Parts: sequence; structure tokens; C-alpha cells
Amino acid sequence: MRPVEIVEVGARDGLQNEKVIFSTANKLALITRAIDAGARRLEVASFVNPARVPQMADAEDVIAGLPDRNDVTYIGLVLNKRGLLRALATREGGRRGVDEAGAVVVATDTFATRNQGQTSAESIEVSSQIVRMAVENGMSAQVTISAAFGCPFEGRVDPARIVSIAETLAEAGPREIAIADTIGVANPRAVASLVSTLKERLPGMPVRVHLHNTRGTGIANAWAAYEAGADVLDASIGGLGGCPFAPKATGNIATEDLVYMLAECGVETGLSLDAIVAGARWVETILGRPVPSQVAQAGGFPEGGGTSCAA
Repeated sequence: MRPVEIVEVGARDGLQNEKVIFSTANKLALITRAIDAGARRLEVASFVNPARVPQMADAEDVIAGLPDRNDVTYIGLVLNKRGLLRALATREGGRRGVDEAGAVVVATDTFATRNQGQTSAESIEVSSQIVRMAVENGMSAQVTISAAFGCPFEGRVDPARIVSIAETLAEAGPREIAIADTIGVANPRAVASLVSTLKERLPGMPVRVHLHNTRGTGIANAWAAYEAGADVLDASIGGLGGCPFAPKATGNIATEDLVYMLAECGVETGLSLDAIVAGARWVETILGRPVPSQVAQAGGFPEGGGTSCAA
């Protein structure tokens, strides 16, 4: 089986919708735990208006405290030119800063307006500008197409629209294009079909898939994406996450659930399941409640010593 890269998004997408505010020190501890578990590409901050997303108010402080690891890539989410300038500023004066800018396109007008204050077409143009400007300034950049399978306000999204958006974005030269099931409505057949189409229409362009487990289909969708040729999968320690601007959009697929499933299928991820589970349990001590992840509660495959029971 071919290996697959997992992007750990817990410190950004995982926390942005949490009511319990994580301190800068706790965010850095979460990031360090993920790195120690084997994560080598991580979303660490979002350069957005702190009044709208209070959990991300300390973006620059988090980045200033990141472990200086040459084998790790740090991603910062940027929604506009101002956000990109903030990300670029973290690299000034010889500082390490953010390695990669993550731009976001929203597939529908209503959601785009509520999430970013612009139409879908405007978000495509802005994201293309962000990618070009980031690359011109020596920073890697990628783009995520949000609400790629469904919108909380407009319903189902035509896959042909997502392919068209991706083709336009590819002209800006991102390192990869991601499709996001922001509200957790996708199914394995739809995910496989869209990934396969993007791989066919954009040869050479890596495809990343960002999934939420809102309706319990996240892990099945992840396997469908992998089998269809997805190069990268996003996940969040503990299954934390959600979008502040999408009603009832609950957590990302849990990193430990994804790692367990892939490992049992013989797919290498480079991540330690035990270390990720330990990270999820540490997160529970900050939240004061259990995380949504299944494997965080049940653990990995029981290697004997348990009692048997009849089916």
C-alpha cells in the first residue's frame, strides 16, 4: 500500500470553534505533542480577525514559540491580503515564521459571504492572489475549497463547480489543492468520484482532502479518498473542530481514528498511534470533557489478555 501524508490541523481548525480558550502555552504543547508523535506538517494558526475567531488571537505568539525543526512544515491560514502580510511578517528579521500559507475558497455565495465577507468568485480571485504573492515572497502556498460537498445555506454543491474552481486555482501555482467537507455531508462514493476527477483533470497537482465527521461518515470518506488517489488527508487530534460560521458543523476526523484505520489496512503514515492517543487524552484535561474520537476512548487493537465474549 502506498503511504499517505497526514496534516495535523488540531491547533488551528481543531480549536477555532472551541469555547474553552487554549492558552498560547497549551497550543504550543499540543503542537509539540503532535510533532513528537510523528506529525511533520501542521496547521498552527489562523491570521484572521480575533474579534470573529477569539481562539486565534495569539497567532503571532504561537508562531514565535514554535519548535525550530527543519523537518517540520508550519501552515498558517490566511483569508485575505492582510492575513498574508501578517504571515509574511513572522519571517522577517531572519525568524523561522510560517512556512506555508493556506488560502480558502468557499464554493457557494451565501457561505462565502458569511465566512469571508465576499462572494465565491471573489474568494477565488483573492485566493489566487494570495498564492501568487506568497510564492513571490518565498513562501509555499496551498488552497482549500470549502463546502465542496454541501453548503449549510444552499444545500448540495455540483461537483462540476468544484472541478472548475480547482482548475482556475491551479493556474496560480499552489503546491496542492484541497477539497473540504466543511459540514460533514459527504459520502464515500461522492468523495471517491471527486478525487478521481481532480486527479484526472489536474495531473501532477497533489490533492488533499479535509473531512468532518458530523454525520459519522468521516473515516469511510477518508478511505474512499485514499483509494481514489488522494495524496494528503487532514485530521485533528481528538476529533476537535468545526466552523464558527457553519451551523452544526462539528469536528474534524480524529487523527487517532484515521491512523488506526490506515495502519490496520497496511498504510504507512509515520505517526505513532499511542502518542496521538496520549495527546487526545491530554486535550481532555484542558477541555474538561471527553473528546469525540473513538480510538481515544477505546485504544488501539487489543493485543491479547482480554476476555472473550460470544458474538
